[in-house]
Amino acid sequence: MSKKLVLIDGHSILNRAYYGLPDLTNSQGLHTNAVYGFINIMFKILEEEKPDYITVAFDVHAPTFRHKMFEQYKGNRKSMDEELRQQVPLMKKMLTAMGVKIIELAGYEADDLLGTLAHRAEQEGMNVAVISGDRDLLQLATDKVLIRIPKTKRTGTEIENYYAADVKEAYGVTPKEFIDVKALQGDSSDNFSGVPGIGEKTAKTLVAEYGSIEAIHENAAVIKPPRASKNIVEYWDDAVLCKKLATILTDAPIEYDFEEARIDSIDDLYTKEAYLMCKELEFKNLLGRFDTKEESFNVSELIEVVDTIEKADKIFEEIIDKDVAFYLVKRENNNVGQFHQDNDGQLGLFDFASKTEEELYGLSLTFLKDKIYFMETGNGISSDYLKNKIKDTTARRLISRDVKSQIKILGQDGILDPAEDFDKYIAYRNKFIDVSVAAYLINPTIGEYPLDDIAKSYSDIMIPTKKEFFGKQSFEDMYNSDKDKAIEYVAYESYIPFVAKDTLLNRLDKENMLHLFVDIEMPLVFVLASMEKEGIILDADALKEYSTNLDKGIAQLQESIYQKAGEEFNINSPKQLGVILFEKLGLPNAKKTKTGYSTSADILDGLKANYPIVSEILEYRQLAKLKSTYADGLRNYIEEDNRVRTTFNQTVTATGRLSSTEPNLQNIPIRLELGKQIRKVFHAKEGFVFVDSDYSQIELRVLAHLSGDEKLIDAYKHGKDIHRSTASVVFNVPFEEVTPLQRRNAKAVNFGIVYGVSAFGLSKDLGISRKDASEYIKNYFVQYPKIKEYLDNCIESAKKNKYALTMFNRKRPMVELESSNFMTRQFGERVAMNSPIQGTAADIIKIAMIRVHDRIFKEKLESRLLLQVHDELLIEAKESELDEVKKILNEEMQGAADLSVDLEIDTQVGTNWYDAH
Repeated sequence: MSKKLVLIDGHSILNRAYYGLPDLTNSQGLHTNAVYGFINIMFKILEEEKPDYITVAFDVHAPTFRHKMFEQYKGNRKSMDEELRQQVPLMKKMLTAMGVKIIELAGYEADDLLGTLAHRAEQEGMNVAVISGDRDLLQLATDKVLIRIPKTKRTGTEIENYYAADVKEAYGVTPKEFIDVKALQGDSSDNFSGVPGIGEKTAKTLVAEYGSIEAIHENAAVIKPPRASKNIVEYWDDAVLCKKLATILTDAPIEYDFEEARIDSIDDLYTKEAYLMCKELEFKNLLGRFDTKEESFNVSELIEVVDTIEKADKIFEEIIDKDVAFYLVKRENNNVGQFHQDNDGQLGLFDFASKTEEELYGLSLTFLKDKIYFMETGNGISSDYLKNKIKDTTARRLISRDVKSQIKILGQDGILDPAEDFDKYIAYRNKFIDVSVAAYLINPTIGEYPLDDIAKSYSDIMIPTKKEFFGKQSFEDMYNSDKDKAIEYVAYESYIPFVAKDTLLNRLDKENMLHLFVDIEMPLVFVLASMEKEGIILDADALKEYSTNLDKGIAQLQESIYQKAGEEFNINSPKQLGVILFEKLGLPNAKKTKTGYSTSADILDGLKANYPIVSEILEYRQLAKLKSTYADGLRNYIEEDNRVRTTFNQTVTATGRLSSTEPNLQNIPIRLELGKQIRKVFHAKEGFVFVDSDYSQIELRVLAHLSGDEKLIDAYKHGKDIHRSTASVVFNVPFEEVTPLQRRNAKAVNFGIVYGVSAFGLSKDLGISRKDASEYIKNYFVQYPKIKEYLDNCIESAKKNKYALTMFNRKRPMVELESSNFMTRQFGERVAMNSPIQGTAADIIKIAMIRVHDRIFKEKLESRLLLQVHDELLIEAKESELDEVKKILNEEMQGAADLSVDLEIDTQVGTNWYDAH
């Protein structure tokens, strides 16, 4: 049986993958989409071809003879995108890690190397598959040389296959004649043309009839059409040059040994080195291809299972004054039962007595780099025993990957009850280190910080992902079916934070963010745990009434929309809605997609000012979302004590702001009155009221401070209406004569400037011309010149340092500014302007939360902080403590930062959240 060689055109396939896939960027800011796509294409080919040899050819940046000829003739070729250029060495490194043969030769293009090797291999009696996106290579097709042209799409890779007969069938010419077709029609990929007036169809017809451009030239007088006859003579030199440029060499002087390219199996390419590179580049979908038995570290050898109280006591005695990483494993429910091992090695099951407290599977404990203890409940080691031992430990530092979840398992509002012994609570709180929060500060753009990423990035240890450990099984299922493997994962959960902590803390210190971690983010973990424990009362009857009111509002809007449309249709169907708006009613700015007209918010927002039906459709959508997400959705979150408990996410947003989920109580659309009314269903318990304090224009005040603009600072210091003040300077009218419309427009300008609004964006927001919007922005910067200077400096600083920086040294990486895509770079510039402002405001509200929370407990009040929504804090205050709570909010929120302008708050009181805001 003939041997088979697969040849891959390196730059061509990288190029195909780069333009065929959306941009991918890993946590280190490396663009990786071309490498990811290349690997998928390569393995798809290899799985189909099952070759004996594989080689990838790359162009060398040194000029080849084609470059020199081309530059003399037409000028320079199009340069490669920087994001693609960065991935070429990454791809070569990955291929080397896989053991794939790479060839390149100065003065010769990859095409010539592929042509030469294909020719040699065919002479050796081999079958050859050449993989390239360049159709010029069709000239190499024979009965034994197959040209395969991949097309990379989001849905996968499709491949066209061409032997010599396939080229003849598709193009009407032989592979050799295909060169002459290219000579006549030119090569659009290199931006040079052959003979003007001769396109692909005419070129194929002429070559099929005459066989070559030389024969065509000899018969020019009788060739039709007349224009082709004339131009083949007039542009003959161009045609000859194009043929020379299009002809691929099959005799390049390259040294090559087929045995160096041999692979016995595709599995040979799944090397440990390639696995580590896939980890580094964060190709999580590819990791499943590898046999991870060859990983660089296996924790199982370090695990000691502790199942007696005597041994556990001894270990806890040893950890005094040592840094300890711990991970408590909670049961799915209280009465699941637990497997334990009998003396004969059999697994037996016994049930816990019914308890109200949470039960544990056990505790993983690490305080030495060569030993991990898993303390298993049972045989005298109870859940309470483990919780109390962790709470009572005098270790220097307690380390975990998810401190908030761990302290909630431990209970008592975060280790110790701050209401009982506040000083001891603070001392204990200061011991904790959350490695996920530390990793978030170092790179806040990832959105999640799983254990395997922390291991790879901060301890140089490669471990399986959680999905690789458990698949679709729960921890409980794994524990019951393969306890050793479940314990292995738990061991990693304590060991990795222990070995990663020093690297993380040193990195934070080096980047001047250690104080941000120690003084803001870590105390905030405990504040958020306290808030999540408290929850907020939700009146189910009031929610039902609210849902009924929404139904009425939705029905009224639906009827009005039908009347304006002249017929009934499914408003929720983008396809039907697009036909109504852009075909039947003939609205402008229609944007056609593959599935119909776009009815996205961006499109409709630009039409709502002039078309009432559009405004009603947008309102209908908002009410429908309120209905599904809140009126109906919130019912699922009401617990037995009638409270709803959201989860606050501390490591999600790149700017440092908090978010909340299950349910999301931070994104209630309150611009509509019906949206605001959802707050009526949340109320304080008997004997308590809600106190709501909201920072007034905090981002504009931060802007005034950071920019140092005297006019803006002066306006705040003298208590002026800032929007009226801005309207006065932007519209050049006396302060007293500013109209309500001018003030509204100035308000949009004020907040738009903070977010780097463009003239186009402002024109859409205000429903004015782009010219007028541009004039507004221009006048604004004329009147506030230091703001313009500050924002420009933000962009320049972000470009230089590759990050944006807040007043408290929070960093936001700015990879967008390095993009070759204009729109991405523009977005990056807006982020560079906004991140220092929004991030500083986020830091201030976090500081305020900590100070308010601590002050309440320090003064032994029964009131509690319940929610944070952007710049707003909500407290459930005991009525007799109302004055004290107001005082705390006023002092701690206003004193959270020292700015050149005062931080002002607006405080309201009510029995429900609506009345308190």
